[in-house]
Amino acid sequence: MAHRLFLALLAALCGALPASPASALDKVDPYICPTQTQGSGIDCFLEAVPQTYTMCRHIKHIEIIEFGMAGAQEGVNGAKTESCIDKHKLTMTRPYQAALREASRNKDEVQSLRKLHDFWLESLAKLVPESGENNEGYLQRVSRPYHEFTEQITAIHALEQSDAATAAKPAAKPAAKPAPKKEASTQ
Repeated sequence: MAHRLFLALLAALCGALPASPASALDKVDPYICPTQTQGSGIDCFLEAVPQTYTMCRHIKHIEIIEFGMAGAQEGVNGAKTESCIDKHKLTMTRPYQAALREASRNKDEVQSLRKLHDFWLESLAKLVPESGENNEGYLQRVSRPYHEFTEQITAIHALEQSDAATAAKPAAKPAAKPAPKKEASTQ
């Protein structure tokens, strides 16, 4: 009997506790958007794009240091970079989907987010040294995406700000009806 009373009391207590709000970013790895895990999905995604590219770029640099430019992709030598790219394609899913949901009212913003995501994927795929490429040429080539990331992220922020400004403007009030004229009193 006491056991049933305890379970009933425990169930009532658990039902009375407020549930913590769920967020699309609750399960996001804090390494991919370290300062924005509690922010919006858009902010997390925009921070994660250059962050994850940098992580995989550093791993590719380590492979180049270990095996040389020509040997960095021979056999299993490029496996660490391939693993990094595959991992971040998965870890970016939640922030990317959250960003798309948040931007869903603005088709230009959604299109810009998709364009950035596609460019990010292309940039990751191009981390592999091209045949005959020297170290200096490789380093310059893999540094170029940062400029494009910055430009696209800035454009997305501008779209967000214009959306916020539009939403903040009060709706136009309809024209007021003219006040009825008072009849002149005759005395």
